[in-house]
Amino acid sequence: MITFYHTADLHFGVENYGKIDVQTGIHTRLLDFKKTLECCVEQAINENVDFFLFCGDAYKTPVPTPTHQKILMTQLLRLYHAKIPVVIVVGNHDHPLSFGKSHALDVFDYLPVDGFYVIAKPSVISLATKHGLVNIVGVPWPTRNIIVSNQAHRFKSNDEIAQYLSARVGDIITTLAASLDPAIPAVLAGHLTVSTGIFSGSEKSAIYGSDPVFLPSQLAIAPFDYVALGHLHRYQNLNVSGYPAVVYSGSLERVDFGERKEEKGYCRVTIATQSQVRERCEHEFVPVQTRPMIQLEIKLDAERDFTKQLIEHIALHDLTGAIVKIVYHVPDNAVHTKVDFYEVNRACVAAHHVVGVFPIYRPAVKERRALLSVQMDLDTLLATYFDAKQISGEKKDRLFAKARQLIVEQQNEVTVE
Repeated sequence: MITFYHTADLHFGVENYGKIDVQTGIHTRLLDFKKTLECCVEQAINENVDFFLFCGDAYKTPVPTPTHQKILMTQLLRLYHAKIPVVIVVGNHDHPLSFGKSHALDVFDYLPVDGFYVIAKPSVISLATKHGLVNIVGVPWPTRNIIVSNQAHRFKSNDEIAQYLSARVGDIITTLAASLDPAIPAVLAGHLTVSTGIFSGSEKSAIYGSDPVFLPSQLAIAPFDYVALGHLHRYQNLNVSGYPAVVYSGSLERVDFGERKEEKGYCRVTIATQSQVRERCEHEFVPVQTRPMIQLEIKLDAERDFTKQLIEHIALHDLTGAIVKIVYHVPDNAVHTKVDFYEVNRACVAAHHVVGVFPIYRPAVKERRALLSVQMDLDTLLATYFDAKQISGEKKDRLFAKARQLIVEQQNEVTVE
């Protein structure tokens, strides 16, 4: 059996919802991301896997700080010392998108040691592992900067370029797959957007229409035994009923509050090298312990003190070490809506970080304007106005009478003058 770990989307540099750790001087969220990678690497070493596959987006930006680089380098060198090869696919966050500039993971390709394989353009790696040979077709994030500089594509729209990239990269994958020996286990590793993939959190605000999008059928082709993907932060298998599995491992830590309900982890993949059947690969999702993100949503009673109600609701939850967001709904008939935010934050003292305390007001119902016109006589104007205000019955009759009385009095005053 060839065994490997598949992970992606570390995003070192995402430092929201936290503070500076007084002992290390490092942001606590960076320490959270570091902890989950350490867990994954430790388990890979303990199991002595055949290789470690990382499918892109190591950093938040293509210009990581020395601290971010040190943390990643330290963990990947642990794998090197354990004689576990590391295969790295370049993601969109790793790429500077400028001609001539190095990407954020380029340094691993220049280390004077064996065991690091960085895939910055579509290519095939024939990796000799402890338990046999495996072919890896790597497809990094398809950048459009070289395409746009070509005269044939310069005046194409974003959608046209995205469609061209999808078709062109799809053809490259098919060509590379056809060059492989079906008897040797094969893995397709890419940092791509698949049409049926589910976005989460901040990803939902991504400009989906400008990304090159691939169908699962373009990736789940022979002789691949497993399709390992990065880019989407939620674990998902997009080919559950078919072979091979098309899998996003998801991120190792929650990147933002929109991912608070998602379990995070990595994938453990095994391929039987001696199997004579086509379906010789299996994978399992392995969860890791992450910092909890809790959103408290409270509907308040207009008759009771708002602050007291919020504190009572907070006391019902274990917020120890959690990142907390509090949302409360203000009743329509509330006269006093004052909240003592200092006391509410004190009630969350066990939490790691409070994102905020946010009131929600139900939007007021807009009244429909009456269609009034200067051509209407008095009775028609009043009737239209009263109907728009939903005034009827005796009240409507009284108002009619008062209005006529005012008109008569006003006319009498004009006559006297």
